Amino acid sequence: MEGISRRKMLIMGSGALGALSMATPAQASGSDPRWIWDPEADPVVASILDRGQVPEVNRLLRTWTRNDQPLPAGLPADLRAFIDKARELPSWANQSTLDRAADFVETKGTYLILLYGLGGGMLSCAIPNEARAVYYSKGGADLKDRAAKTGKLGYDIQERNAFQPDGHLLVTAVKTRLVHAAVRHLLPQSPYWKQGIPISQNDMLVTWHTLPTYVMRKLTEWRVRVTPAESAAFLHVWQVTAHMLGIRDEFIPATWEAANAQSKQVLDPAMGRTREGVDLADRILDISAKGITPGGSTRPLLNALARYVVGDRAADMAAIPREVVWEPLIRTGVPAWIALRENLTPLPLVPKIAWTLDEAIRKYILFYLSGGEQISIEIPDANRPS
Repeated sequence: MEGISRRKMLIMGSGALGALSMATPAQASGSDPRWIWDPEADPVVASILDRGQVPEVNRLLRTWTRNDQPLPAGLPADLRAFIDKARELPSWANQSTLDRAADFVETKGTYLILLYGLGGGMLSCAIPNEARAVYYSKGGADLKDRAAKTGKLGYDIQERNAFQPDGHLLVTAVKTRLVHAAVRHLLPQSPYWKQGIPISQNDMLVTWHTLPTYVMRKLTEWRVRVTPAESAAFLHVWQVTAHMLGIRDEFIPATWEAANAQSKQVLDPAMGRTREGVDLADRILDISAKGITPGGSTRPLLNALARYVVGDRAADMAAIPREVVWEPLIRTGVPAWIALRENLTPLPLVPKIAWTLDEAIRKYILFYLSGGEQISIEIPDANRPS
């Protein structure tokens, strides 16, 4: 009976296969996601840390970059067994739907760059648990490097071949899962961390909703042309990605209606202002401004754009400064730009040209953040130095 019920729950609308979930995650399975972490990854990574194997594991995993690539020889047996299982797509993943999402990303790339990067980045600073976890973990000491590694996940999910054998997303997702497991082991040892074990299933859901749920809400608000098939495909990409990042299937929203309801339940009450979040937002905007112009002279423009993208509530939580000159210009200029872009998109060659420009922007952002070096997502072996 349980298998039949689960199978029924896995069927989504529009012919796509999704994850089983209700709008309220705690009620979906009788479990509370606030007290569930990653029981597959956590003991493996904790053991690697305790055995002092992290430097060697990171060295070996630097060479593992493609979805279809064999794991390097020499990895600890328990880690190899975990990765072999964790790198597999869920049985409900639908490749034709994932391919349809790639077409969607090709035409909406500019919006996604803006909303993933600036929008999602600022929202994360307005979530106390996430902001503090970033701030006091190793990544908080080198925010530019940390942003590059976060950006790689966003870049890889936008690859046309993201889930194909020659793509990179499955590798990036599994490595991110290993990083989360390490932070869960290390951060409670920090004298500055007072919140218990970080990055619970609930915390991951909170972050998840700052990405696809937030993005789709903004695209709707901005009147961006999205067909029902594109909308369903975009959701499916993020359902599969959630699974690959270690979120349990029963907590993953099955529809946009469920996603919006779950977002109100888990994201809205999780937001707030912290000293750490304010500092992170300021540093992220400074790094971004300096990547656009030497000396960061575009910072006032970015402040205004960030406020427009996330709204005043989140912007106030992140203490993004008000810009009396730029904000009115942004409020009128961005809708005009969106309308122009939407009117041009149906013309021949425009989607290809737009995709080429978007790809160049993405690669520049990662090049700037990484200093031109290969971005390698690695397991931390310590917290942020005091």
